[in-house]
Parts: sequence; C-alpha cells; structure tokens
Amino acid sequence: MGPLITATALAEALGAGPGRTIVLDVRYRTGGGSGVEEYATGHVPGAAYVDLDAGLAAPPSRDGGRHPLPEGGAFGAAMRRVGVRRDRPVVVYDDWGGRAAARAWWLLRFHGHRDVRVLDGGLACWVAGGGALETTHLDVTAGDFEPEPGHLRVVDADQVPEVTVLVDARAPERYRGDVEPIDAVAGHIPGAVNVPTERNLAADGRFHSAGDLAEIYAAVGATAGADVAAYCGSGVTAAHDVLALAIAGVDAALYPGSWSGWITDPDRPVVTPACRHRT
Repeated sequence: MGPLITATALAEALGAGPGRTIVLDVRYRTGGGSGVEEYATGHVPGAAYVDLDAGLAAPPSRDGGRHPLPEGGAFGAAMRRVGVRRDRPVVVYDDWGGRAAARAWWLLRFHGHRDVRVLDGGLACWVAGGGALETTHLDVTAGDFEPEPGHLRVVDADQVPEVTVLVDARAPERYRGDVEPIDAVAGHIPGAVNVPTERNLAADGRFHSAGDLAEIYAAVGATAGADVAAYCGSGVTAAHDVLALAIAGVDAALYPGSWSGWITDPDRPVVTPACRHRT
C-alpha cells in the first residue's frame, strides 16, 4: 500500500461505514494561516479539522525554526482529539497540492501509525470526482492514538553537512536567494540541490507517477540506497519532497529545522546569490 489514495478509493472507504476511516482536513498555506474557515464552508464528509500551527507544529524556536516538530505528547493529544486510532486507517487532505497533508502524513508515520495516506489531488480532485461536501461540524469520538516517535528518519543541523544528497524543496528563486519573502537571510545550505515541491505534481494537481518521480530525483542523485534528506523554509513543505521520494521508492530523512533554523547560527555557512559563503 503506497502513501497516496485516490478520490474514488476514499469514497469507497467512506462507504464502508462512519468511523471506519479517519479523515483529517489540514488545509493551510504559508503566510495564509489556518484553513478553518474553508473547512466550515465545505469539507469531505466525516472529516475533522486539524490546525497546522496548533496540532502539527510546536511554537517557533531557535534551532527548530518556524515550524518545529511538535513534542510527542502534544501531537498524540491533538490526534486523539480528532479521533485518530491506531487500528483505523487515516486519510489526510488539503487544498495546497498536498503540502500540508504531507506534513500530517509524515508526523503520523514518524510516530508509528502504519496506515496513513494523502488524498492525491486534495479537495479539488474529491469535488471533481463528484464527491459530496458537508458543512456540519464533526462531533468527534476521541481516539486512542499513542505516539511512538522514531519510525522515520530525521537529521539535525550538525548532521546536515554529512548528508550526501540534500534536497531543498523551496521555489527556485528562494533556493537561489533571488528573493526571500519570509526568512531573514536569503540563499541555501551549501551543497543542496533544488527540487521544488511543484515538480512533484502533474498539471491536474496529483503526484506524478512513481517512475516519473524516480527520474526527477535521480537527476539530482536522490536514488534508492543513497543518503538523502530534505529541507525547506520551515520544515513543512519538505515533507512533500519526502513523500514524493517515498512514492519513488527512495527513503529520505527530514531536516525539521530547515532554512529558518539553519540561519539562526551565524557560524553556519550559506550560499548567497553571489555564491559567497558566510563563515
């Protein structure tokens, strides 16, 4: 079973009965904040809303960056509040190309949930396939999920320089340092290669096939068996590249602190638009 589920397959799963599949709406955009208002205007039937900042991240910190990984106990409590159970499959979706959903997928897998999938194409594909929307707020039965961290790989700032293939998931102009609309320093980590999250998606918003993704990442040296890790601005969208790599059959680690955490130490080198290293 791969990490994606189609809208058709989700509809079939929901048809098996309420509560058999846990659906989480994690709509969010960098700089745009919570998607709770969008959730209220229409969501997949039975879906519970999870706020990324409150449930899928800890408060900003120095090395943790703008979206540190949540502490295990806090994450487990957030998941139990929205009904997550260890013995029930979980499907996560957003309306942001799967970028927020990938963060939820990664966290649940990292904490030991074995059956988590991202709705391929998100809410748009659900609606395009004739899926119904509901506006009622879900009355959730608390789940029993207890986190067991460590099931996926992470690297910290000290380990980053040793990574063989370090993938930067940000837009090319941010990777190059031409612009930096969010963080205090522009540029990228020395040695990083750029595979922006947009490259993971086809024109219809769904992920490319496993074969196509394997070709995209092989072009930068990220192949099965290689030492691969991914980062982004705050650690959220890097999970999208980790998910795409998983589809392609490549095991990749996440650098949670990402660029926003890396630049907090002035002794860490960066590559600027002029290709100068700060030391």
